[in-house]
Amino acid sequence: MNESTFAPGGGQPGLAERVSGQPTDDTGAAHSTVGASEIGTVAVRTFEARQAASQAATQTAIYEADLPGQGLGYAEFAYGSYDDPDAEYEPDPEYAATLAPDAARQRRERIGPTGRPLPYFPIPAPLAKHGPAQIIAMCNQKGGVGKTTSTINLGAALAEYGRRVLLVDFDPQGALSVGLGVNPMELDVTVYNLLMERGLTADEVLLKTAIPGMDLLPSNIDLSAAEVQLVSEVARESALARALRPLLPDYDYVIIDCQPSLGLLTVNALTAAHSVIVPLECEFFALRGVALLTETIEKVCERLNPELRLDGILATMYDSRTVHSREVLARVVEAFGDHVFHTVIGRTVRFPETTVAGEPITTYATNSVGAAAYRQLAREVLDRCRPVE
Repeated sequence: MNESTFAPGGGQPGLAERVSGQPTDDTGAAHSTVGASEIGTVAVRTFEARQAASQAATQTAIYEADLPGQGLGYAEFAYGSYDDPDAEYEPDPEYAATLAPDAARQRRERIGPTGRPLPYFPIPAPLAKHGPAQIIAMCNQKGGVGKTTSTINLGAALAEYGRRVLLVDFDPQGALSVGLGVNPMELDVTVYNLLMERGLTADEVLLKTAIPGMDLLPSNIDLSAAEVQLVSEVARESALARALRPLLPDYDYVIIDCQPSLGLLTVNALTAAHSVIVPLECEFFALRGVALLTETIEKVCERLNPELRLDGILATMYDSRTVHSREVLARVVEAFGDHVFHTVIGRTVRFPETTVAGEPITTYATNSVGAAAYRQLAREVLDRCRPVE
């Protein structure tokens, strides 16, 4: 899925219109005369107009490629406002051709990036009371698949919808804490102290974030020692569950950002959780490890936590322009069916920028397609991962 998938009205966020009568250089190539005030407008809205614009751009690119010493000419994309999270989305025309035989069926059936009809996820109603919390483990033993990014932005989107959310940084690297503007090296107490020190309460470790309704249990490199120290503890797999139990009545969702391994800390997270979300990069090596992860989830379910369930596999870093991304996503849907979330998170430069800024994309770039994607994911999670009654 590229940035076009969540544009209101559907499809690509239109190509910037070429202005007739533009000055040309000695090769005949046109200079752009689009003013600064026109940047950010969406020039093409309808499905038919987008197709015409795409064909015109292709012809222009072919013409420019034939010029001596010239390469392909790429038209600028102009991005508009993406305010309506419930807009009727259409796949971009290029990707639509891989999903259905004609564009009319695309619009009629609202086929999503996964190749299945895209359900409508309504904006949730506010809650009259909060708790007890549903615990979700964000888990994948492969690193760099979007676990931390998804934890931060899913939590922020849920908080936007009036849910009280607790994020648990359960990775010794402390990436979740950094992503929310916390310096792990300056922390006196972390989730490690909550696990290992008797008498320490969660209120002494909790940090308030800049997002109303979202709190954080931070972590730093000290947590790596817990993997060794917990080995000699009684019921070592349940240490996190015991630490979180007093907090559950105050929250609607607890999201645990697991470390990229299947060690004792990850087993602790799975033992404490009610459900698992598996972020999966749309890349072949990420796909290979899913079978091992699902085997670990089954073992934890059989031996430690019978209530644990796989709520969904979340496709991340998706780029519909590449055949590889489309093939990987198709294979995931073929293997896991309805366990794959309808929402797909596309690649965008905004996500690395939010890490530097230390805030979620829902506040850093509130009208971006990345923010719209995580808001849709939040609505889908609210539909799938209902709090415990």
